[in-house]
Amino acid sequence: MRNATVMPYRVVDDLPLVRAFVREQAHRLGLTADSTDALAIAVNELVTNTLQHTSGGGQVRIWCDDTSVYCEVVDSGPMRTVPRAMPTPDAERGRGLAIVARLCDEVTAYAEPDCTIVRLRFAVRRADPPAEEAAARDDDPR
Repeated sequence: MRNATVMPYRVVDDLPLVRAFVREQAHRLGLTADSTDALAIAVNELVTNTLQHTSGGGQVRIWCDDTSVYCEVVDSGPMRTVPRAMPTPDAERGRGLAIVARLCDEVTAYAEPDCTIVRLRFAVRRADPPAEEAAARDDDPR
């Protein structure tokens, strides 16, 4: 987790700030618009679970390597099992982690002595450069 950018959260009013943080960082790290949206939804589900089922809030950490963007949601809640089967249509709850598992390329959950961490991985699928950038490269005599 080299050079992770970190944002703490504590209350429900932090959710819009967390989503904006994740979107900004994902875009900066090179995810496409679709992957950025998926990451924001997945993190929103995890942070919402933290705020509903634990006390003390948590933090979101995001970083990348050459092939992937990673995002961790860290809290003091119990260990989660991911992926989970989608609940039946008549179930009132339980879809959040199943949605997270479907949105991400990989989801890993693990416990440390003082926290639980859910790590999301998205392969970097960079968008094509804007047409003017591609044209400028085509004109480059190198």
